Amino acid sequence: MGPLAYRQQESWNRFVRILKEVFSGNFKRFAVLGLVLAEALGCIIFDTPLTPVGDELDLTGYELVFEEEFDGDSLNPEKVKIRREGPTRGGFDSASQVSFRDGNLVITGEYLEDGKFGPGWYSAQVILTERYKQGYFECRCICNADPGMWSAFWIQASHPYEAAYSQGGVGGAELDIMESKYESKYNNYITNAIHCAGVDGVQEGFQSRLLGCFKGNNVCEEYNTYGLKWTEDEYIFYVNGVESCRSTFGNGVSQVEEDVIINLCIPDADVLAGLDKETYKTEFIVDYVRIYQ
Repeated sequence: MGPLAYRQQESWNRFVRILKEVFSGNFKRFAVLGLVLAEALGCIIFDTPLTPVGDELDLTGYELVFEEEFDGDSLNPEKVKIRREGPTRGGFDSASQVSFRDGNLVITGEYLEDGKFGPGWYSAQVILTERYKQGYFECRCICNADPGMWSAFWIQASHPYEAAYSQGGVGGAELDIMESKYESKYNNYITNAIHCAGVDGVQEGFQSRLLGCFKGNNVCEEYNTYGLKWTEDEYIFYVNGVESCRSTFGNGVSQVEEDVIINLCIPDADVLAGLDKETYKTEFIVDYVRIYQ
């Protein structure tokens, strides 16, 4: 077996941390010790996802500063808007792919012969009108349940992939609160990741850390909540109000206001070539977005 990926090493570190907690007298943690060991071995050997077993979300001292429930039949321009339209990877983003149903925002991915930008694969990106710096960000949603396109809830600075601006993340980063790529083998998980540029002075390209793959409750069939507590010192990620992981990856936590984005991601053309244009249609269903500070 070669060197462990960060997420695999961290799965073992998680077991060690909880074992130490038990030996320190926190016997409540004994209940999850067997699960954490089994999942650590599974992650290391088979790269399987983990169950979040960290601290429960505590918003003491925080106040709700943004809430969008998507109860109307159109985007509220005071709160949210279409991020952009036009070419993206192997397809196009278009406002036509945004709709509303049963109090949900629905983003549809499909192939259109008569799309706004011509024949091709279509999806959409929605962005909050205001930018935010620090706080707790949460989305309740049902991820799309088809291979190819994938659901995402994330935060992005203006120039997170350029070292001169990002400065290793201090000047801005991409924070993936949730990405869900449906796979037939392990389709009940989401990923947490951080991307930025200029880490440790590196000026070429950008640097990324996949923090881990984490289980939810039937994420492609049921509502789950995904959150990020962005503090002055670190990023703490949550699934259904339970900590999945935390990180200080980069040269420090972002100190700038960033965009909050919801989208159904279109892959590159080689992936799209494997989809059936006649039958493929997938939906990302979003119940709400909330922000506390």
